[in-house]
Amino acid sequence: MRALPFLIAAGVAALTAGAAHAGATVTYIEPDKFIDVPLSPIDRERVLKELTQHFEQLGKQLPAGQDVKIEVTEVDLAGRIEHTRRTGNEIRLLTGGADWPRMHLRYTLTQDGKVINSGEADLASMNYLSEMNQYGGGESLRHEKHMIDDWFGKTFHVQVKRHV
Repeated sequence: MRALPFLIAAGVAALTAGAAHAGATVTYIEPDKFIDVPLSPIDRERVLKELTQHFEQLGKQLPAGQDVKIEVTEVDLAGRIEHTRRTGNEIRLLTGGADWPRMHLRYTLTQDGKVINSGEADLASMNYLSEMNQYGGGESLRHEKHMIDDWFGKTFHVQVKRHV
């Protein structure tokens, strides 16, 4: 019987902590069929993991009690793959032509478990090489992250703090 008050207090604390939570859940729909994600499973996993972490960081910037579920259905990274003749390795060449980053996704924003916004979005950054980008030149997926930041801020009405 002495444990009952403790269990009630712990339950209330857990509910309160859950209500203050803000975050993002990301899933990829058939990522092996995406237009432009590395073919090697290790490299594909690295790219998708980095995109997931970026969405998760953005999700932390939502107001308390809001969560977003994102289903990515297509990814086309900035640039295009070129194979080097000497080593046969792949390099990504950014030309600023028709090789801008693109992404298609579905999203659902909830507030304390109730849907308050949902839809589909086609993200694209046609001028990716000439846009002011807060991510450094050595930052992996810098153009994609910048594009996602712009969409996230406009769609969910938050001031995106860039994680450089």
